Amino acid sequence: MYSVIGNLKIKKISAVAIVAALWILSIFVVLRIFDKIPAQILENNKILQTQKVINEESVVIDVVKKVSPSVVSIAVENKQLLNPFFGLTEPGEKQSGIGTGFVISKDGLILTNKHVVSNENASYVAIIRADNGSERKLPIAKINRDPFNDLALVRIDANDLKPVEMGDSDNLQVGQSVIAIGNALGRFDNTVTTGVVSALGRAVSPIDPSTGVAERLDDMIQTDAAVNPGNSGGPLLNSAGQVIGVNTAVASAQNIAFAIKINVAKQLIADFQSSGGKISRPFLGVRYTHISRDVALLNEVPEGELVREVVLRSAADKAGVKVGDIITNFDGQKLTDENTLTSLIRNKKAGDGVKIRLFRDGQTLDLSATLGEAPNE
Repeated sequence: MYSVIGNLKIKKISAVAIVAALWILSIFVVLRIFDKIPAQILENNKILQTQKVINEESVVIDVVKKVSPSVVSIAVENKQLLNPFFGLTEPGEKQSGIGTGFVISKDGLILTNKHVVSNENASYVAIIRADNGSERKLPIAKINRDPFNDLALVRIDANDLKPVEMGDSDNLQVGQSVIAIGNALGRFDNTVTTGVVSALGRAVSPIDPSTGVAERLDDMIQTDAAVNPGNSGGPLLNSAGQVIGVNTAVASAQNIAFAIKINVAKQLIADFQSSGGKISRPFLGVRYTHISRDVALLNEVPEGELVREVVLRSAADKAGVKVGDIITNFDGQKLTDENTLTSLIRNKKAGDGVKIRLFRDGQTLDLSATLGEAPNE
């Protein structure tokens, strides 16, 4: 009898508690609708949100202030040029802005993309803007182009420049924040955009309009930060203001851009400085287009590199490589989407002997070559 009464009391108390909770909740909802919630209840959340916005803005502002004096606009003496990575430049005044670079040493060494300064007959100018808005236009005296990567080291006559701080692109994480600074459209210098690292390890193949040959670039950073014509060669930065990439190309879709990892550039700079101011690279002497496995099957040819051009008197020319050949193996390694000819040559040195297997007119041929040294332009 007592246990039954006790159970009834417990059930009654529980029902009252549930009703009270629902009543309190309904009052809170009504007050929320009519914006009558006590200020203290919402104030903490509002403060946290405000702090987050301020902190994010402060990071970008601090990075821009730190790095902008090191960002350089690169212009060419007025002529209309076709940029293989972004499109047609517009004719301007005395100089037409075509790209961006950034200072890597106080004494006038600047890093940019090779395609920004690809015209051997053109005269280029570096435009440096000071914090007070004044600018200096200094002719680029020497250009050193990397045959393996879309990178170039250019020098101007200056000894008071502010170099950037370079980060470590091997530690990048997908989703981390990035900041891009560049000469957008060749007219709006030091334009700032933000985004994230969208992906890592991408491969892209922009086409060189002068030859019609695609230049394959591997292990690229993909970002959704807005990158426009003129941003080529500009820095991609982390939240600490360190350069983690060199903005290089965009896809036809929106919010897809690619940057070369800064560790690739750091190795180039180290080699350049240790070799006395030149870029020393092994050189086979072919331009090619990769034939993927699927394309090879459809055309009943082997997978490999279709030779589009052979440089006169190069290692490939001396070995007997011809336009139209398909190089299938290089020094005993099969060429695939992942195992590219460029990556294999990069691991060699000038003077190394290599074996080349190729497909020509239905036959397999084995050739020997001695790698030369890439022209130091």
